[in-house]
Amino acid sequence: MSGKTTLYKLVVLGDGGVGKTALTIQLCLNHFVETYDPTIEDSYRKQVVIDSQSCMLEVLDTAGQEEYTALRDQWIRDGEGFVLVYSITSRASFGRVTRFYNQIQRVKDSANAGSPGSTGGYLSSPISPTLSTFSGPAPVMLVGNKSDRVSEREVSTQEGNALARDLGCDFVEASAKNNINVDRAFYDVVRKLRKQKQEVSKIEARPARVSTFTNHNTPGPVRRQGRRNGGGKCIIL
Repeated sequence: MSGKTTLYKLVVLGDGGVGKTALTIQLCLNHFVETYDPTIEDSYRKQVVIDSQSCMLEVLDTAGQEEYTALRDQWIRDGEGFVLVYSITSRASFGRVTRFYNQIQRVKDSANAGSPGSTGGYLSSPISPTLSTFSGPAPVMLVGNKSDRVSEREVSTQEGNALARDLGCDFVEASAKNNINVDRAFYDVVRKLRKQKQEVSKIEARPARVSTFTNHNTPGPVRRQGRRNGGGKCIIL
């Protein structure tokens, strides 16, 4: 196991009531929260070992309500990877997934372009914000939560898979209550981030290329001809 611990900043997004807090607490505290208490912003940390490498996960559990859109932009700027949650028992929450996904892409594209207000990443971030465009978009895991509530299902597994393909992200169905696929939902995002880190490191390690192109149009000394008062020629270099 590697002795170096890397911090990964993950943000959990999705509609209100889909189980974002339940997934986060199941991951970080190993228990299931029965009651629904709307969240504005809660942050958790947990040290884990993923593929024999030590990781510190900083998981930000966020509000899903529309009135927190401006705050959500800041959460997305600070995040490196995203867990995008809907409930299989709520078609409405599934229908709003694309809106959250598009917000992630918009904010990240703006941050990478260096727009005003972009805060970039933390010093301990595994990916330099200035190089993130070389490693692809921010990793997103689409999670269909509450898979234990089979009789209440409104969204099929096939629909979840199809949407994930359309968005270009990974997909899993999970149950925070029964602790099914909870670790996988978060760990696979870390694996994607780690792969991006390796790609960025390769780019940084490449030697700078010196151009050997010769511009034959570059002007040399200019020879001008003029006349003296005596009529002789004067050559000026």
